[in-house]
Amino acid sequence: MSIWLPVLVLLSIIFVVISTVRWRLHPFLALIFASYLFGLLSGTKFPEIVKSIADGFGGTLSSIGIVIAAGTIIGTFLEKSGGVLSLAEFVLKITKGKSVPLAVDIIGYMTAIPMVCDSGFIILSPLNRVLTKRAKLSLSTTAIALSLGLYATHTMPPTPGPVAAAGILGADLGLTIILGFLASIPAVVAGWLFSIKVASKIHIEPDEELTDEGIEERLKEAPSVFKSLLPIILPIVLILLKSISDLPIMPFGNGSFKEVISLVGHPVTALLIGVVAAFAIPKRLTRDMVSVNGWVGEAIFRAGSIILITAAGGAFGKVLQNSGIASIAGASLSKANLGIWLPAIIAAILKTVQGSSTVAIVTTASLLSPLMDSLGFSSPIAKALIVVAIGAGSMIASHANDSYFWVVTQSSKMDVKTGYKLHTLGTLLQGLASVITVWVMSLFFI
Repeated sequence: MSIWLPVLVLLSIIFVVISTVRWRLHPFLALIFASYLFGLLSGTKFPEIVKSIADGFGGTLSSIGIVIAAGTIIGTFLEKSGGVLSLAEFVLKITKGKSVPLAVDIIGYMTAIPMVCDSGFIILSPLNRVLTKRAKLSLSTTAIALSLGLYATHTMPPTPGPVAAAGILGADLGLTIILGFLASIPAVVAGWLFSIKVASKIHIEPDEELTDEGIEERLKEAPSVFKSLLPIILPIVLILLKSISDLPIMPFGNGSFKEVISLVGHPVTALLIGVVAAFAIPKRLTRDMVSVNGWVGEAIFRAGSIILITAAGGAFGKVLQNSGIASIAGASLSKANLGIWLPAIIAAILKTVQGSSTVAIVTTASLLSPLMDSLGFSSPIAKALIVVAIGAGSMIASHANDSYFWVVTQSSKMDVKTGYKLHTLGTLLQGLASVITVWVMSLFFI
């Protein structure tokens, strides 16, 4: 494998970090410039560079653009109406004011089972900020607890990537889900420990304008816990129902009901239904609230920057992906005799160099599919463990070419340097925890 492409990937990432941290260049421009520089220096043809950037940018927008906007509207209504205060008080009562990072970590873990981590973080961020303020913690602690909690289940079944990998490798989906659940537990624990032991050392004020006196005053007019929780829970339930309906056993059949579930359970539709539910949170919904200058307008303005930066991250990842580095790295490693570590290492390299966990999972599964028997992975439990190992490896690591990195940093007031110290390092550690767990399971089952 040519050494130039991996070196060029590293140089591109260094450029993004230095240009945003030291030169104060906006992340949107830093990512777009890095995409062009990598494309030019890698020898990609000029038209293909532009096409890759456009495809990556547009593809990311099509998948999460409306989702981020809708999630931000929900969050803004919860924030402005005082709904997040009701939810924060509810969580604090349950936890008795203790273990808030653990509670946030578990909430994220459960939320990401039906919902992609990007959407979950956007929706839960307002609640997380108020919880952080009430518990007198640093936002870095709870934001990382939330981001890593969401991430722990993002690469495990029944999310789309691992489900596709199970199909490619002929693994039993039910068995894969069970093993994936076991492998995700150390990941979520590692995320929680990292948030309280490492992330807590960097102080980020959750909301400078929110005082204890102001919180107590707003709580008097805050909506009920049920009304505040509905816009969050409803999209999650709808997306979960769609995931269930898409299972091979087809529990809802193949008729009109399944079609309805497929419509309302699509993340875009589900989040928009959540927006409608959010309109019921204020005691009286006014035209000003939904106007360009009102709550909706403020939410759209806030979402715009996140959407553009996230899409630019998608463009950067697409240019890396289309350079061929992923397939070159995967093909070279597939010849190595590494046992259960092989799928995890291939997935980790593919994830790191091109940003998408789903692409890393599906590509790794496709590379290993013709080699399963010769590698000794022919039994049902071995196939399931390989899928889980691929998912665990694809956690390593979320950084500048991953849209989730930008969602987390931009929603939590982190600069790029802090994002690498906390979010990227955290995903690396929880991925390693999950991979080691899969290795231990393989000692007993293979």
